[in-house]
Amino acid sequence: MLPLQNVKVLDISQIMAGPYCTMVLADMGAEVTKVEKIQGGDDSRQMGPYVNDESTCFSQINRNKKSISLNLKDDRAREIFYRLARDADVIVENYRTGVTKSLAIDYDTIKAINPGIIYCSISGYGQTGPYSHRGGFDLVAQGMTGLMSMTGEKGRRPLKTGIAVYDIGAGITAVYSILAAYIHKTNSGEGQHIDIAITECGLPWFAWEAAAYFGEGTVPEPTGWRHRVSAPYQAVKASDGYIMLGCANQRTWERFCQDVLEREDLMADPRFLTNFDRGQHVEELEAVLEAIMVDREMDHWLVLCDKAGVPAGPINNFAQAMQDEHYLARGMVQEMDHPVIGKMKTIGFPSKFSQTPSQIRSPAPLFGQHTDEVLGTLGFTPEQLETLRAEGCIK
Repeated sequence: MLPLQNVKVLDISQIMAGPYCTMVLADMGAEVTKVEKIQGGDDSRQMGPYVNDESTCFSQINRNKKSISLNLKDDRAREIFYRLARDADVIVENYRTGVTKSLAIDYDTIKAINPGIIYCSISGYGQTGPYSHRGGFDLVAQGMTGLMSMTGEKGRRPLKTGIAVYDIGAGITAVYSILAAYIHKTNSGEGQHIDIAITECGLPWFAWEAAAYFGEGTVPEPTGWRHRVSAPYQAVKASDGYIMLGCANQRTWERFCQDVLEREDLMADPRFLTNFDRGQHVEELEAVLEAIMVDREMDHWLVLCDKAGVPAGPINNFAQAMQDEHYLARGMVQEMDHPVIGKMKTIGFPSKFSQTPSQIRSPAPLFGQHTDEVLGTLGFTPEQLETLRAEGCIK
């Protein structure tokens, strides 16, 4: 039995933030029914790359779900949605603020049908506030929150992160918020509306930056390959490339000097006595370390760091990461059989449950694959389904 078994989720989201949230819920056992628009379904179905004309982007974040397609502008399709909502525990949507109300599938409408519903809205700027009417995307959020102003190198063009950190962050925020709301519902019987803004979800992650700004008014600047507070906690060059070195506390620094570099004199250097001192002289520190380390290859230093208990690791490209023996041993690369794509690999599960491990029960669904199956549970006959499909109500 999986932890969220028997939890029913209606997913009317698309692209990334909402679908990632519902995939995590599905991985943990929730019964997720993805309701896709009649014209082409989830927009990520039109995003390449493709294998056998099927989007691999869509397939990566929609496993363990069923897909139905409803034209929610049609009264009959909306009534079908209401019938599904009556029996649902959770609804997840990421329309632009106001769209669900215009479609009459908003929280207040659904609450009248199902008072215990947990209704999670994910939008660019949230359901309230002066920007609530705006559409929002991951890169817009990276710019607005200050993240891009502190990413990259000082004096250079602002840089985005390498992944859609705010879209995924919004999905993660939605997951733990939904689970908290579900616990509250279990204790009280009350459902509620959860309002997630993509442009807000990452702000709580800026702990060190907030400490500097609220504490002394320091505006964070780009730090490139270095940590903002600790040193040496950064990329350093060896003879054949760079490694990431993590001397994030005094004891680790001392081990690094003694057991890795065999340079105890560095511990007595007044520029490097404390973490604060090293941070104030980080460029000088980096020059000293690289002058020593550039004479030997990355593996040499990584072996010594591992033996000394000094956190360090390679700077992999994605292919190297996906082939790393540690990730493979811990199941972070999974394989599933897709009816069109065939055998395909996907990212595994970061949470390791001792009693209820997550599992891939089904690949991402084809567009509208389960429409007849799901509507059949509501009592629709094949003849009725044929009529609704011919009239553009369902796909």
